[in-house]
Amino acid sequence: MKYIFLIIFLSVSCLVSVCPLRAEPLAGSGCSVSNTGYLAELAIEYERLTGVEVFVKGGGSVTGIDDLRSGRVDFAASCMDIMKDNPFNIRSVQVAWDALVFIVHKSNPVESLPINKIRSIYSGEIKNWKQFKGDNAVITVFMSQSRKGLSGVDSSTRELVLQGREPGIAGNIVPLASSGIVEQMVEKTPGGFAATGFSSARKRDVKMLKIDGVKPTKENITAGRYPFRRPLFILLPEKPKKEVEKFVGYALSAEGQKFISSLGAISLTDME
Repeated sequence: MKYIFLIIFLSVSCLVSVCPLRAEPLAGSGCSVSNTGYLAELAIEYERLTGVEVFVKGGGSVTGIDDLRSGRVDFAASCMDIMKDNPFNIRSVQVAWDALVFIVHKSNPVESLPINKIRSIYSGEIKNWKQFKGDNAVITVFMSQSRKGLSGVDSSTRELVLQGREPGIAGNIVPLASSGIVEQMVEKTPGGFAATGFSSARKRDVKMLKIDGVKPTKENITAGRYPFRRPLFILLPEKPKKEVEKFVGYALSAEGQKFISSLGAISLTDME
């Protein structure tokens, strides 16, 4: 009988908050570069420190914004600055830095390209690697192009590299749903070429090309020697959950920034 009373006592105690309540898991989606580059590991570290589960998936910045607007996720990752056109009262918080890089298959002998030749690839003027003293093979250009609008990488490519111009329309340009899929295709395609983010490219089995002889490394990006630097954001709804604000607060804290930097990604403090 005494055991029955003990069970009842413990049950009542929990109801009156003697027993701690576990926080609800958080969900996020969006920028594949962010997810692969730092966010998935940051979520694991946050759970280790707090016990709060944070589930994140890629899919692209546009997908993340759409998921956030529709309430399917608690936050989104993006490499696009949505503050220029933000009718949905989404809060944009920068948590890290990145750089646009150009990747090819590991077997490609080409090591460096001048930026004007990269523009010629996108315009369709140059379509074969032999024009760069590489193999006699078609340059297969993979581009992340969401059906619902410009992806973060596509937007950065147009702004930072193509100077506002549209890419050409050619048979060697292959649109794909996200930067994550783009990176995977370059890993498998000897003649592949693509733009993506430094944060995620460094984790793939690909070669990052030098631009005008400058290698995309963390040191060169932070020092400003390598061009095409761009911010990475976490997006929040107008009224986020308190636990989401705590997660973002951790990402911005000295401890969180140190963790992001330790992954090889570029933290805000790395740029100070």
